[in-house]
Amino acid sequence: MVLKQKLEGIMKEYEELNGDLSDASLMNDRKKYQEKVKKHSEYGPVIEKYTEFLRVESAICESNEIIKTEKDPEMLELAKQELEENSEKLKKISGELEILLLPKDPNDPKSSIMEIRAGTGGDEAGLFAGDLYKMYTRFCEKNGFKTEIVDSSETNLGGFKEIIFMITGNNSYKTFKFESGTHRVQRVPDTETSGRIHTSAVTVAVMPEQEDVDIEIKPEELKIDVFRASGAGGQHVNRTESAVRITHLPTGIEVSCQDGRSQIKNREKAMVVLRARVKDKIEREEKDKIDKTRKLQIGSGDRSEKIRTYNYPQNRVTDHRINFTVYNLEGVMQGDLDEFIEKLTEDYNKKLMEL
Repeated sequence: MVLKQKLEGIMKEYEELNGDLSDASLMNDRKKYQEKVKKHSEYGPVIEKYTEFLRVESAICESNEIIKTEKDPEMLELAKQELEENSEKLKKISGELEILLLPKDPNDPKSSIMEIRAGTGGDEAGLFAGDLYKMYTRFCEKNGFKTEIVDSSETNLGGFKEIIFMITGNNSYKTFKFESGTHRVQRVPDTETSGRIHTSAVTVAVMPEQEDVDIEIKPEELKIDVFRASGAGGQHVNRTESAVRITHLPTGIEVSCQDGRSQIKNREKAMVVLRARVKDKIEREEKDKIDKTRKLQIGSGDRSEKIRTYNYPQNRVTDHRINFTVYNLEGVMQGDLDEFIEKLTEDYNKKLMEL
């Protein structure tokens, strides 16, 4: 069995890591020590699951031996029942092990940056951008993620032309990465007197946060402008140049941040978004040439691609990438996204296994 051979190799390496980490001299090489600790931590769940696999496999062997030799009808029936139960259990554990052994996206554990922009549909698109922002923040509140607005541009009706915010927490990017794409809403706007259903669109982009070590941006590659913030925030917006605009000259990518009262804080936030956008641009260009697996981000991952429709008259939300529909639109807009995230992740893992 190829799976078992691979697991035996991991078990051997895990035992070697245990020995290495118990060697006090390893602490002298901090980088090497951290690499081994990280590897040991990654193997932990695999070893735990494989130990369970071996236990169930052993129980199956015992049941088979009993069936071969047992004469007592009751004991024979019990052994057959246990064999059937453990065979099903072993099949389930094997599937879980296959998923644990899939290639890991190094960005999965990172915090993420989400950008929501109103597309076609005018004011209605702006309102729906606001609805999506509320949907994501409600999901975050329920699941222990923290959100922080980086920049926003409101519409006259209380929606957003654009809102950019950070989502921090364990496996943030893994959780939200499949939300990138075009989200379409079908509903009767409050301003519509004839009761006609309008279709509007909002684009969502999700990028992993990048540290300085993940991507090098040289100071000479940056053009930094400061200006007075506009919009809500108090009288300070008219008196101090707290807003910051940073342009990355080699790519032309521009990021503004005026949400905070401090110019330093706004500059830090803008740099976080800039690093993520520059890295995202590089990866998207590389994807077209060499990276097959990134095409698995359910569809092409193109932000122009229609990924989900929210139909208010039908109380329906449909994800077009996996042909999955729920008739609980109100619940979804209140942040009940778990089922979509689970099914999208399952589909992604299935496609990875087929490579």
